[in-house]
Amino acid sequence: MTSFSIRNFGCRVNRAEAFAWAEAFQARGLRPPAEPGREDLVVVNTCTLTARADRDAFKFIRRTARENPSARIVVTGCLAERAADDLARLDGVWRVVPNSGKDGLTEAALAGWPSAMPAAPASRPRARAFLKIQDGCDRACAFCVIPSVRGRGRSLAADRVADSVAGLYARGYREVVLSGIHLSSYGRDLEPRTSLAELLGVLRAASEGPWIRLSSLDPRLITPELVDILASGPRIRPQFHLSLQHGSNAVLKAMGRAPAAEENEGLLARLAAAVPEAALGADIMAGFPGETADDFRRTFAMIERSPLAYIHVFAFSPRPGTAAASRTQVDGSVRKQRAVRLRALSREKSRAFRTRFEGRVLDGIAIRPRPDGADVLTGNAIDVEAFGGRPVRGEAVRVRITETGGERARGELLS
Repeated sequence: MTSFSIRNFGCRVNRAEAFAWAEAFQARGLRPPAEPGREDLVVVNTCTLTARADRDAFKFIRRTARENPSARIVVTGCLAERAADDLARLDGVWRVVPNSGKDGLTEAALAGWPSAMPAAPASRPRARAFLKIQDGCDRACAFCVIPSVRGRGRSLAADRVADSVAGLYARGYREVVLSGIHLSSYGRDLEPRTSLAELLGVLRAASEGPWIRLSSLDPRLITPELVDILASGPRIRPQFHLSLQHGSNAVLKAMGRAPAAEENEGLLARLAAAVPEAALGADIMAGFPGETADDFRRTFAMIERSPLAYIHVFAFSPRPGTAAASRTQVDGSVRKQRAVRLRALSREKSRAFRTRFEGRVLDGIAIRPRPDGADVLTGNAIDVEAFGGRPVRGEAVRVRITETGGERARGELLS
């Protein structure tokens, strides 16, 4: 039987795309390989947000071609949009599919393959479902190359989103992650115009359905109505990740994100008050061109006093064609040192957040079953090594948090 694998780099939108392709491949009779590294088909969904993302993708493709020379390698994603010719010249690459061709990737990847593959019902390749409901971005942040490789913002119609969510729930998925390149702008391009808040209201009103988790949100478009919806009940998972980027007004202005550090702090406070159990996360950039030591101190202090549970740290990486790429750069060693300090602070914030829930019982999803229990992701994004039961992958579970002192929590599965 023909086997496949999908290697993702980058954001949750890529994960949502890969989820849909995996379902389509399995419906065509393909299956994951019995032995990793011996796939017949390897799809590589790339990212180009940073130079490191570029390097990681090239390295993976070269290694795959070397270790599995018979594999058909199909490369897509944002790096494929920006550097298609370079990727096509790599050994083993059979086809490069631009972002605009992703909807037809399954057919492109299987072109010329024997058509007698046995059809089979798709299994559940993941514990959670990922659904792309928005793509592209109309913003012009000085550091970001993504609008040039993803195009303008485009939203999936609300009725199609609702149908897809209902279908995934009927398939047995108890959590669906809604993803978008600029998710907060969902619906602004539709006719009639709608919003993420209205969409969530529709999903929440369904008589039954999965838990809904959201990918990254732009704080500039989080309205009071959206905050109310996020706080409205158990259907929406209490994890809200914001693209804050920085804590200095001067740097935010240079980024093209408007001087809004105080407004961002106010939004974090409102979310923490509205949903006290929520895991609040943020993207933070270190070493943006012109960032001074004082700018960095302002960011560090903002994070320290904030209710954030974690941060994703990016050391600035100049991207070809962006406004920030031509500006005077912060020394590379300084960027690295600042990123290291921010990641250490994130670990402290994460431990403090987990400690709040020691002794509490939380809902979660079994991500990786084990003979003595399962790795569980709670609704508020606590990763728990849980013991005392044998749930199947993707099963909704309840777990009592018993220890929070290590790098992850430990807990007891409840019947």
